[in-house]
Amino acid sequence: MAQRIEDYALIGDCETAALVGRDGSIDWLCWPAFDSDACFAAILGTHKNGRWLIAPGEDITGISRRYLGNTLILETCFETRSGAVALIDFMPPRGKASDIVRLVRGLTGTVKMRMELVIRFGFGVDIPWVRRIDHSLLAVAGQDMTVLRTPVETRGEDLTTVSDFDVKAGEMVPFVLTYGPSHLDPPAPIDPEIAFQETEKFWNEWCSRCTRDGEYHDLILRSLITLKALTFAPTGGIVAAPTTSLPEKLGGARNWDYRFCWLRDATFTLLALMNSGYTEEALAWHNWLLRAAAGSPANMQIMYGIWGQRRLLEWEADWLDGYEGAQPVRVGNAAHAQLQLDVYGELIDAFHQSRMAKLKLDDETTWALECAVLNHLAEVWDHPDHGIWERRGQPRHYVFSKVMTWVAFDRGIKSAETFGFKAPLLHWRALREAIHRDVCNRGFDAEENAFVESYGTKLLDASVLLLPAVGFLPAQDPRIRGTIAAVERHLMRDGFVLRHDPREVSEETQPIEGAFLACSLWLADALVLAGDLDKAQALLDRVVGIANDVGLLAEEYDSGARRQTGNFPQALTHIALINTAHNLSAARQESEKPAVQRSK
Repeated sequence: MAQRIEDYALIGDCETAALVGRDGSIDWLCWPAFDSDACFAAILGTHKNGRWLIAPGEDITGISRRYLGNTLILETCFETRSGAVALIDFMPPRGKASDIVRLVRGLTGTVKMRMELVIRFGFGVDIPWVRRIDHSLLAVAGQDMTVLRTPVETRGEDLTTVSDFDVKAGEMVPFVLTYGPSHLDPPAPIDPEIAFQETEKFWNEWCSRCTRDGEYHDLILRSLITLKALTFAPTGGIVAAPTTSLPEKLGGARNWDYRFCWLRDATFTLLALMNSGYTEEALAWHNWLLRAAAGSPANMQIMYGIWGQRRLLEWEADWLDGYEGAQPVRVGNAAHAQLQLDVYGELIDAFHQSRMAKLKLDDETTWALECAVLNHLAEVWDHPDHGIWERRGQPRHYVFSKVMTWVAFDRGIKSAETFGFKAPLLHWRALREAIHRDVCNRGFDAEENAFVESYGTKLLDASVLLLPAVGFLPAQDPRIRGTIAAVERHLMRDGFVLRHDPREVSEETQPIEGAFLACSLWLADALVLAGDLDKAQALLDRVVGIANDVGLLAEEYDSGARRQTGNFPQALTHIALINTAHNLSAARQESEKPAVQRSK
């Protein structure tokens, strides 16, 4: 049975990532890339669906773990009655092949260790052909190949490669598992200790570029490292999470594949990177956005693959039991074909923010795409859509979607005015005013004194917390203050913010969804802009307080079960945390405008 979601830590090589449990088992890995089939899928099934365990073969009396400094090198310390060992896990920066390095170091006494390697390609179903070649263990199935190299003796048991060995204080036993295409020769071996040094140097040098100091430095840096680990280095795309089908509701069916790149995260991602000094990553993300969204604006999607792929067909891996029985296990994401108008605003806003930050852009190409997008949006802004939360029912006129169409024209106007681009400004200004009027007239409920989820309803939606952040109305406006108060009345559970109104009568007979962690941080940002810094601080502290022992956060938090839920770790949660920490720090110092204020 899989561990709690928060019992996992992340390692990666900026092209894929693995989840390592507190018990020393790697229970999730897609190889060779984030969106490849998994070869370790135990987190969504059982150990027979693929995992790699290294742990003491005797009773464990204590476990502690940490990342080594500002790196993505994980150290797990196991204590037993006969001694203690450290398991060090990492993936070196990608060379010609992708490697997982696991070093077992004896700390005290002599500890009996157990290694169990279960490779199952094809999301836990394809059993490879395993054979020995030159002191290596080669596993092949179809297009995939792995090579295990270690000095200890291994043997086969029940379709599992196992090893029992002792580690004394001062000894180090290495294991290296390498991936390669099966039609090529086995990848060349690497030196585990040199790989450790190179990986440590890579992360230390990357972290040294962070320009943020102060009380939130460590908090921001760990989230930035996580964001970097979720970046697909060849293209600059950033996946929403490295996992699929970790349930939003424990035991429920809201299980989605997040191993793709959402346009919705564009501006928040840029702000998190640019405000921390990572202009190269910000530019790479901008260029990924430009390539992915290129083409007819009518065909623009809400998400794309890591290479910019458009067809993300959804299917179910029915041989997997699901995380704690939460079914189905989905691969691909059908929501990629939905109309979600807010992403047009996110795209135009991201490009405007890139210019304002003086990133080196191809303005001719970028501006031509923006004009095409705005021309299309002028025709469809008043259509119903599926909204920021990708509802799979009938489309509606979602308030946040309409607000983001306003943002699209507002940022287009500001870019044209600031940088002298040719544009139909009179037409765009008229549309901006019309959309603003439409939202204020149809999306605001006077009785509740709040902006609501969609036209014609009294139900709320946490996305309306972003209205002051995007500059639609100032935080001091009575309607925004009323909206913040209404969210606090209706969408708060145990100090966290729900994304959906719990008063909604739902057709789902599922367990209650957890609180959406990014939404809790959006409330903190709104409170910063409204000048209520103490309440904002309390929200930030609350979210940070439920991070796991190595600083990682999932998508949601079930306050009743006191467990993290949803795909893990979640880029949007860590991006929101970075931005909220920036905003609070800036507001307290009064030395700069809060980063969340994006209207100028």
